[in-house]
Amino acid sequence: MDIKSNHSAPILTDPTPINKPRLGLYDALLPYSSGAVFLTVPWKNPAVNNWLDAMKSSSPTHQKLTKDSGIDMSANDVAVAYCNWLVKYPSALTSFEHIMNNAKGKRIALFLDYDGTLSPIVDNPDLAFMSDAMRAAVKNVAKYIPTAIISGRSRDKVHEFVGLQELYYAGSHGMDIMGPGKEGEEGNLFQPASEFLPMINEVLKSLVEIAKEIKGAKVENNKFCVSVHYRNVEEKNWQTVAQYVENILKHYPRLRLTHGRKVLEVRPVLKWDKGKAVEFLLESLGLSNCDDVVPIYVGDDRTDEDAFKFLREFGGGFGILVSCAPKESSAFYSLRDPSEVMEFLKLLVMNKKSSPL
Repeated sequence: MDIKSNHSAPILTDPTPINKPRLGLYDALLPYSSGAVFLTVPWKNPAVNNWLDAMKSSSPTHQKLTKDSGIDMSANDVAVAYCNWLVKYPSALTSFEHIMNNAKGKRIALFLDYDGTLSPIVDNPDLAFMSDAMRAAVKNVAKYIPTAIISGRSRDKVHEFVGLQELYYAGSHGMDIMGPGKEGEEGNLFQPASEFLPMINEVLKSLVEIAKEIKGAKVENNKFCVSVHYRNVEEKNWQTVAQYVENILKHYPRLRLTHGRKVLEVRPVLKWDKGKAVEFLLESLGLSNCDDVVPIYVGDDRTDEDAFKFLREFGGGFGILVSCAPKESSAFYSLRDPSEVMEFLKLLVMNKKSSPL
């Protein structure tokens, strides 16, 4: 299936227009069909302490459950809280029959995050390898269901990790999309943020230099976004990390700062995220505006929430949050960890094999 890219991308920018031609997306994704949408977004420099709070809240070691009294919960209380949380976000494994009943007679499209979903979270992001068993499970499910990997990683990196030609890959939070290709070939590409590449590369060079001054900091080039990992940085130095990144971004009003699990991410000020990537891929597959389609998205991080929210608006789709701790989400279901994700994929294959043609 070809990936189409003959429309204009909606861009949020400052008053100074970008003169380079824009790659685009479907008119259906735009608020106006006449072309690109520009909005004035003045640069805001949030207090570094605000970013420090965000960095702590997005880090597992700081996600402590507390009672109303503010006292940290015991292990038993945490277990009880998780069981209560499962009432709102039931396991996709125990709810599998219910999910399939809703998908009966319909076409499923599967979207998967990578880190924390197909591979465990590790201290060194370069070593986030998926297991051979997980790779086999993804390969098998792709035989029956259109499958895409949507990651904050660069498309090349996640493609290298997964190593399967038959999938769709969306790197840089969906800003770099590739369709399936034959062995040794690449499918068609869609890159709505291509014009931002020069300034992103400038910021990358600056961040690499400052990272040398902070022990444990690691900068990852994800092509259309830059990740600053602070997982191995002492907490007393987290504020320094935030300050350095903020100081650099003051000079780039077309770039914004977001955060995930122990990572700060520099991204274009572009109306594009994982939810838009899902929307685009459904359109590319000819599955949008159809009543007989059930998109399923499985992810573990805050950036996956954009996809979960889109599926709620889409109607008929399901978001599945991968988490072993209670947290608010726009997902419908949950899985504890990548091992349960693999079991879910296997169940999808078994269901497809047993379903009548």
